[in-house]
Amino acid sequence: MYFGVDYYPEHWVYPYAGSADNPEAAWDRDAVLMAKAGINVIRIGEFSWGLCEPEEGKYDFLWLRRVMDIMAAHDIKVILGTPTAAPPVWLAKKHPEILPLDEHGLPKHEGTRRAVCLTSDIFWDYSKRIVSQMAAALGDHPQLLAWQIDNGIGAHDTEFSFNEATRKEWHSWLEAKYETVERLNELLGLRFWGQVVTSFDQVPMPMAAPAMHNSALLLDWNRFSSDAMVQFVKMQAELLREVCPQHPVTVTMRAFTRKFDHFDMADAVDFVSIESNPVTRAKTSELACDIDFLRSLKKINIRTPEGDSGFWALEQKVGHGTTADVNTLLRPGLIRLFTYQLISRGANGILFFRWRQPRIGNEKFYGAVLSHHLEGNNRTYQEVAQIGEELKLLAPSLKDTKVISQACILYTHDNEWALQQSAQPNKYFVLRDHIQLIYNALHDRNIPVEFARPVEDLSKYKIVFVPSLQVLSSAEADHLKLYVQNGGVLVGTFNTGLVNEHHIVPDSGIPNDLMDLFGLEVVEFDPIPPGEENHLTFKGAFPTSHLHPAKLWCDIIEPKGCQVLAVYAKEFYSGKPAMTMNNFGLGKAIYIGTQSHQHFYHDLVTWLRQICSLHPLLKVPENVEVSMREKEGTRVYILLNHQNSQVRIQFYKPMHDFLTGNTFSGNYDLPPHGVLVLDEHPENKPAAQNAATSP
Repeated sequence: MYFGVDYYPEHWVYPYAGSADNPEAAWDRDAVLMAKAGINVIRIGEFSWGLCEPEEGKYDFLWLRRVMDIMAAHDIKVILGTPTAAPPVWLAKKHPEILPLDEHGLPKHEGTRRAVCLTSDIFWDYSKRIVSQMAAALGDHPQLLAWQIDNGIGAHDTEFSFNEATRKEWHSWLEAKYETVERLNELLGLRFWGQVVTSFDQVPMPMAAPAMHNSALLLDWNRFSSDAMVQFVKMQAELLREVCPQHPVTVTMRAFTRKFDHFDMADAVDFVSIESNPVTRAKTSELACDIDFLRSLKKINIRTPEGDSGFWALEQKVGHGTTADVNTLLRPGLIRLFTYQLISRGANGILFFRWRQPRIGNEKFYGAVLSHHLEGNNRTYQEVAQIGEELKLLAPSLKDTKVISQACILYTHDNEWALQQSAQPNKYFVLRDHIQLIYNALHDRNIPVEFARPVEDLSKYKIVFVPSLQVLSSAEADHLKLYVQNGGVLVGTFNTGLVNEHHIVPDSGIPNDLMDLFGLEVVEFDPIPPGEENHLTFKGAFPTSHLHPAKLWCDIIEPKGCQVLAVYAKEFYSGKPAMTMNNFGLGKAIYIGTQSHQHFYHDLVTWLRQICSLHPLLKVPENVEVSMREKEGTRVYILLNHQNSQVRIQFYKPMHDFLTGNTFSGNYDLPPHGVLVLDEHPENKPAAQNAATSP
């Protein structure tokens, strides 16, 4: 299993390290400490353009080759990052037209990373040149393991640029999509406010204006900007595959942030890599949701350095950041805990960000494995070294195992972008929060979850959730019907099917193309401000552990053959359905017309487990997270205690502990932030008495 760090050797040369006689002396000592900690891979190079090409056409890749040679002496592989995220100052000075213009037409200036317009042909040409030169110079090095393309695409609010080059690409994109101006006017609804055009080059970019731009135009602008980012990555991937076909390519992504289609981006590369920052999440289930979403982006045609499944975490933060008002330190044991959370959810490679805290630049106080000196006896280094030793034990058992999910949550970026527009029935509704309520209930019952687009193959899931899919095409609706028709259980929620893919409201009723599936029509909906709420009254066998409120949004439902499971308790629509179930083909379609509190979703999952035979991975106390990786004949369970206190777990059958080699059953005390890696095929070894793995 690959286990490593993000390394910036360019920061550790004389006068910041080494000596005048041996300016790169720190690199050897770094490699020694890395190998001692069990590190077998590093990532380098992704911000080095100005060092690899200090002047136009004058290249120097020898220093990177020297780093790779040093790593070879310690059996450490290398992932090379293409350096296009940080163009050199000389390039912006020579071609200021590559600098991105904001929505007011003002330039974002050079001197930092991401100061580029990704639709600029000039920037594309220079990017092709530096990537090709780097691949030619270093692609034959035996330590090279894979390529990472660019870094942080879309970060620092750079998803959109309003340059002249962008305008031309925008008009070409629209013409390719709509073919005729008449069709564009019709499907974008430009009759609204009389903003029709007579040629494609009249269509505005949505720059700062007195009022909101047409909602359909804004949605297309998001799609276009996403395509521009994906195409930039795809261009580099094709170049690298041509020069180094034996080495897979990847790109780093964060969940639910940055306005590009993450599924499309995953299609452009061989495997997904993620940026994980545990200290930014208030709950471990939020971090788990991020991981599961990112793992789900690429389900087929995966080619990682070690196989054909899983994903990598190329930036796993090991300490505090520098961007929050207060940048909290990770407590002892948490790096290990969050590393195992990644592994438990399918990660096959983990690199910590970063190896050392730099003495220069903006990230001097960003957490790292090592502090500014090279002693190697600090707390974080020791914890990382412990993980390195453990992964040597676990690697054979984890090899070729996969995470298999019973439940699926549907998500599209088109829908997210539409919901982020200002003209919404309730601006306090946040899709991520709604998804998280559903995810938490599944996570807390240890039911594995995957994310998918509606047009993917859904047949492998026992249950599919459709949370507030406001933008829904007829093709997507047909796919959902097919899933239920063939025996699936589908749970839809309010704010679904309000518009089609062109942001046009149907005149046939809501939810668009799904009224027959759910056996109902939403005749009105009542947005509710924060602090106010309706209440739900349940009928039949639905279990209720609490009184459940109706918050933010109440669909007023007219039944058309569905079974009513709950009604509203207040307002003029008191007694009207709030939750329904409809038989459709061989399956069932459940509709929830409101958002409630977390207790409701826990009750919902308890009820759904009976309907579709959802089974938790293991029976454990609350607050113990369980994940499973499996292959034929093997199931590896990973248990995580996210609490500051010990948790007692009772095992009803013998379990084998991979980390200690012991077999045990009965009561087991999992220490604070403790980890267990188990299987149900115990070896014939003496039972350990409460051999809790120390954090």
